[in-house]
Amino acid sequence: MTAEHHLDTSIAGRFKYAIALTALTLIAEAIGGIWTNSLALLSDAAHVFLDLFALVLSLAAIRLAGRPATDTRSFGWHRAEVFASFINGLSVFLIALGIFFEAWGRLFRPEEVKSIPMFVIAAIGLVMNLVAAGALHEHSHDDLNVHSAFLHVIGDAAASVGVIVGGLIMHFTGWFVLDALISIGIGAIIFFGAGRVLRESVHILLEGVPRGLSVSAVTEEIRKVEGVNAVHHLNIWTICSHILALSAHVDVEPEYKGRQAGVLRRIEELLLERYHITHTTLQVECTMCVEGPMFKEFQHRPRVGHDHDHGHHGHDHHGHTH
Repeated sequence: MTAEHHLDTSIAGRFKYAIALTALTLIAEAIGGIWTNSLALLSDAAHVFLDLFALVLSLAAIRLAGRPATDTRSFGWHRAEVFASFINGLSVFLIALGIFFEAWGRLFRPEEVKSIPMFVIAAIGLVMNLVAAGALHEHSHDDLNVHSAFLHVIGDAAASVGVIVGGLIMHFTGWFVLDALISIGIGAIIFFGAGRVLRESVHILLEGVPRGLSVSAVTEEIRKVEGVNAVHHLNIWTICSHILALSAHVDVEPEYKGRQAGVLRRIEELLLERYHITHTTLQVECTMCVEGPMFKEFQHRPRVGHDHDHGHHGHDHHGHTH
């Protein structure tokens, strides 16, 4: 069983736990939003619905990523998680626009809200979101899919805090326009969170160099490996959030031509330990073996059979056989 499989299994378990908590939060806030006539609570419920959508989609992507590679998909289904992140981000972006539209109408036509029930339901939602966020936090920095889901849940927790504070203020002041203002704040949280997820997932889908890595810096480090003369045609890309890939042509020095396996092993160890690149495709060349002085000297040697008679031909052939 590989380390990647262990990671996916652990992530899947966390997702299942978060899905159950998020589903309960959705039911409470959707019913509560309608009962209390709170747009802020309904906006939070919409965000929770998207959280649930994101979590279910992400779990499905992990299941697909666990399927073996085939002749038509040599990297398997790992890219499914990046595609899921893109769908999540796009969906949340569109919902944020819908929240802005509804909140704008209530700014000019405030409606009375049952503030105490709104406060209680938002508090329940906050607890659920914090527990779900805690379950996802461990892998949120290692996996883009988990990171996008974590952002959903954290954003919703922040929105719940806003709804709680708003419920208290409306209870004591009767300033119901605050419900619309809170909704706009929730929409802004969703909007910027979606922007980050969309930007990162599109960068991966367009085969961009992984964040934090530099092609020139990696090339220079490989060139420092003993036996390497030059590196060219180097490409680095992301298969999915925790799998990086690299391909390159490595030009070895002539004296290492017969020991190229050792050179490649040292390069792969360097890439794994320093850059966490696990998939490498390295093509070995030795341009100096072809273009070096020994080759040029051999080219200019007298050709056997043209400048010597038959008797000398046999002696010359024997003298240059190693």
